[in-house]
Amino acid sequence: MQLRKWLRRTVLASALLATVGMGAPAAAQPAEKPLRLVINVGLQVLDPIVGTSFVTRNFAYMVFDTLVAMDSKGDIKPQMLEGWRVSDDGLTYTFTLRPGLEWHDGKPVTAEDCVASIKRWGGRDSTGRRLMAATRELRAEGENRFVLQLARPFGGVIDALAKPSIHVPFMMPARIAGSTPPTEAVKEIMGSGPFLFVKEEWVPGEKTVFRRNPRYQPRSEPADGLAGGKVVHIGRAEFININDPATRAAALQNGEVDYLEYAPLDFLPVLSRDRNLTIAKPGGIAQIMGGLALNHAQPPFNNLKVRQALQMALDQGETVAVHGLPDGMFRPICQSMTMCGTRYSSEAGSEGIRQPNIERARQMLKESGYNNERVVFLHPADSALINPMAMVVADRMKRMGLNVDQQTLDWATAAQRWLSKEPVEKGGWSAVPVVYTGFDLSDPLSNVGISYNCTGSAPWLYCDEQLTPLLRQFEAEADLEKRKQIMAEINRHALANVNFPLTGQFSSPAVWRSELQGVIDFGFPVLWNIRRAAR
Repeated sequence: MQLRKWLRRTVLASALLATVGMGAPAAAQPAEKPLRLVINVGLQVLDPIVGTSFVTRNFAYMVFDTLVAMDSKGDIKPQMLEGWRVSDDGLTYTFTLRPGLEWHDGKPVTAEDCVASIKRWGGRDSTGRRLMAATRELRAEGENRFVLQLARPFGGVIDALAKPSIHVPFMMPARIAGSTPPTEAVKEIMGSGPFLFVKEEWVPGEKTVFRRNPRYQPRSEPADGLAGGKVVHIGRAEFININDPATRAAALQNGEVDYLEYAPLDFLPVLSRDRNLTIAKPGGIAQIMGGLALNHAQPPFNNLKVRQALQMALDQGETVAVHGLPDGMFRPICQSMTMCGTRYSSEAGSEGIRQPNIERARQMLKESGYNNERVVFLHPADSALINPMAMVVADRMKRMGLNVDQQTLDWATAAQRWLSKEPVEKGGWSAVPVVYTGFDLSDPLSNVGISYNCTGSAPWLYCDEQLTPLLRQFEAEADLEKRKQIMAEINRHALANVNFPLTGQFSSPAVWRSELQGVIDFGFPVLWNIRRAAR
């Protein structure tokens, strides 16, 4: 890819930067220079309902829009909607679109489009499936109004429509959403969002180009998180993929790029001392949680006592410390399945595992009846976030007495192997270290270690029969305080069954050039509201 070669060449030939720069006269740069974001991985999939990666989500926020949106405090605000009404019995929601919404081809956004989009999302997303299962009817009433009528109570209707991360209920035209199954990628990218996708300049995995959408009518409120007015001040934006962390850091420091989705953790001390750079301060929902996906259907982790022994061995402090993060960017321990610092945070049931102990874990393993079964540990060494944590976790597993077969793979191969239901002798797996954000974990109905309970639809196949009615109670309840109480019991059961042992909560912050003004520090890239400082 020519752009990547150019970036590497300019980083290495720093003596030429003063004259070569961005290939344009210095005086023209503030007006003409595109906003360049270095994404964590290359963009391959454009459909946010099919795609499961953060980069597809980031792409979608550029070109699509949502009915409602989460602000920086976690509150839900209208976005494409003018507002909504709820019937006295809580079973009927009437939504009204705000005027002036247009697709990128100039056609108006209609209620029919929204109905088709919600149904398609509801056939794919875990929360969406629950909402659709509770829905009696979803219908359009005129051009700008639609109705969702529930068959049974579902307390989180608005929360579901405001889901901020995978899979987000983005709106698409009915002619596309209504004719494309949720497991099949759409063939046309037609959104109503603040940016236009420049398809002819897209190089999959390398570079994605956007232009400001002149038809977009932002809300009048100030931008706040994902909510408010999405005002675009830049004419052109680009997603760029640079694999090497050192090259990423140098490109940012030298001004060839403007924004890194994630700062390379090894370079944080250097980047934080550069007064030309701003480091994000993610907390709570914007932080990352490490965890260990276990195969509950295969030995040895089909044995609860073995899982409990492993949970006793895992030391979150030791696992997170491997990143060398400064104070304030990690938590010594968090045993909340929905992450600490979030709305439904609870560490109920963690009393017996807050002090990890290898000797105690070794004794528990002996008492479990473990018969030295092979533990196939898939180690994705190409992930800068997972790799160092995985080495610590694998070491703890070996020290407690498990027969660990540590297989080093790239993430793409590990992710494919993870889907196998075969025993380890036939290419199966036992444990996979992973990371998720609070946007993915903070609600139990979308939490990977809770929401798939007894469904058989996730690779780890955990099942606790006592957890199922608690999830139903949470789903039906509308009162926030009662939901929190139910979540405490959910957390207690998920920890007791060791659905998804947690390995530590920490920050992996973004970093951007300080000349960018109005950057929204939300936890993932938001490129509207940004201006370049005048020079």
